[in-house]
Amino acid sequence: MAEDQTPEVAQESPGSTWDCRFCATPLQHTFADLGASPLANSYLSPEQLHRPESFFPLHVKVCSNCFLVQLPEVESPENIFSDYAYFSSYSDSWLEHARRFAAMAGERFALDSQSRVVEVASNDGYLLRFFAERQIPVLGIEPAANVAAAAETLGITTRVEFFGSALARRLVAEGHGADLLVGNNVLAHTPHLNDFVAGLSLLLKPQGVLSLEFPHLLRLITENQFDTIYHEHFSYFSLRTAQQVLQDHGLRIFDVETLPTHGGSLRLLACRAAAQRPTLPTVQAVLQTEQAAGLDTLQPYLAFGEQVKTTKRRLLRFLIEAKEAGRQVVGYGAPAKGNTLLNYCGIGCDFLDYTVDRSPHKQGHYLPGARIPIFDPDRIAQTRPDDVLILPWNLRQEIMQQMAHIRDWGGRFVVAVPQLQVLP
Repeated sequence: MAEDQTPEVAQESPGSTWDCRFCATPLQHTFADLGASPLANSYLSPEQLHRPESFFPLHVKVCSNCFLVQLPEVESPENIFSDYAYFSSYSDSWLEHARRFAAMAGERFALDSQSRVVEVASNDGYLLRFFAERQIPVLGIEPAANVAAAAETLGITTRVEFFGSALARRLVAEGHGADLLVGNNVLAHTPHLNDFVAGLSLLLKPQGVLSLEFPHLLRLITENQFDTIYHEHFSYFSLRTAQQVLQDHGLRIFDVETLPTHGGSLRLLACRAAAQRPTLPTVQAVLQTEQAAGLDTLQPYLAFGEQVKTTKRRLLRFLIEAKEAGRQVVGYGAPAKGNTLLNYCGIGCDFLDYTVDRSPHKQGHYLPGARIPIFDPDRIAQTRPDDVLILPWNLRQEIMQQMAHIRDWGGRFVVAVPQLQVLP
């Protein structure tokens, strides 16, 4: 890298502390230190390859009081989310997940043309489209104007704003109170956690239902899913901690479901504290599972960093041996989690010749930091690589079905998380 292209690294002392964004306790314990990394969704155009990139500390801490795992706000949400590269509808399995949820929720909560479904971080309309098909009024809230435009083409009315208590008050005044309020994979995306959850409480009708989905911290720890840590994920939740946050804002979890999505997620169903909905045994069952794993103590949090270092060594050893044996290795996918993995491990084009992605919004660009080019998936059939490293490992079954033809020339699939595996 030329002298004038030296990465700009935002400075943070290893011993520095900040206060927990929920309970304001000073944070003194490291969960994982992944060095410095660019913003995970800041894909580079060819013209940007000659410019410096900004790298920020990826140093995660855990609160000794409420056990919220969190990153500091090193970059504003406006700079991360206002123009966004992630479009939900390019994953077939995620679309099917959304369709099934819409069918379940419509029936379970008796939603009809007199109801209103509001989704915070509605992305490209991947979910609300299925409620609209059922003639249920919907409203999306999405801060990324480029992504919201895709939802509007589907007929999904979308407010291009960041969500919080101020917007919630305006929406209620406009008559947009929610019978079903949905937040899929957004709770982690706000540095203003208390204001965000206060807004959810305000927007929910007295007997309305709040549905939140997020990756389960227990699975992140037990399955070494450190690559799901990146700067746009400000917080990482157990059920225990999420319950505390919601309770603090007058919301009660009445049901919880474990999901396979994103490597293992929770779906919480919550309501106003006084709403007439019984709390189901599922809530206590998950809380007990977390307690059995020690998530109400610091020990499992403080031990996590060593698991991360082991994964790095194993992946680098595999790639070094593959290259020395003359094997061509490429990537599949350009997800944010892949960018965390590659930057932490120091992997560039010296190990991965290129990667591919179905999203045309990423094709023709380069991965941040690693600067690996992104092509259409057809590129794999053209170059016939020996090994394909699946970066969105949570979608590996879907990807292996789509790309099964690599086996015609003896190609192999590889994942690095939860552990390094060459897949049959």
